[in-house]
Amino acid sequence: MDDVHQDIKKIFRDAMATLGAGVNIITTNGPAGKCGLTATAVVSITDSPPTMLVSINRNSATNETFKANSRMAVNILNADQQLAAEYFGGMHPVTMEERFAKFDFIEGKGKLPILQGAIANLEGSIVATHEVGTHTLFILELDSMQMADLGNALIYFNRGFHELPRQKKA
Repeated sequence: MDDVHQDIKKIFRDAMATLGAGVNIITTNGPAGKCGLTATAVVSITDSPPTMLVSINRNSATNETFKANSRMAVNILNADQQLAAEYFGGMHPVTMEERFAKFDFIEGKGKLPILQGAIANLEGSIVATHEVGTHTLFILELDSMQMADLGNALIYFNRGFHELPRQKKA
């Protein structure tokens, strides 16, 4: 890649580092196995039906597992769950089994790994995938959702984790 494209890529990455995003652990379980990863590229699409988009690097060892299982859970992390984000983000070199064993996961209604203490746990079926550049965009139609009434958000901004306080209800 020439220097101009490298500069554009760096500027893009630096700009995206200033786009604060919620931190999530994406999980799956099924015939292809159980796995999970930390992701910030998670977006709501519509509420009719409840649908989300999750972007996962095609080079991730988990990508094919998500595709093969055709189901995933989005665990929206509480600020107290930064360590889980680090482990599932690969910042601590342990096996996938050790990641799940270290944190409090239960089986959700949809038979997916649900992280206890998360702000929300959303389970659903992958209804479409799209390959875009280095990533796969997973379109997820939700069929089970639960939310916690307490907890502050964990946000990733400027290449670091930050706590975002929950606003008190009026």
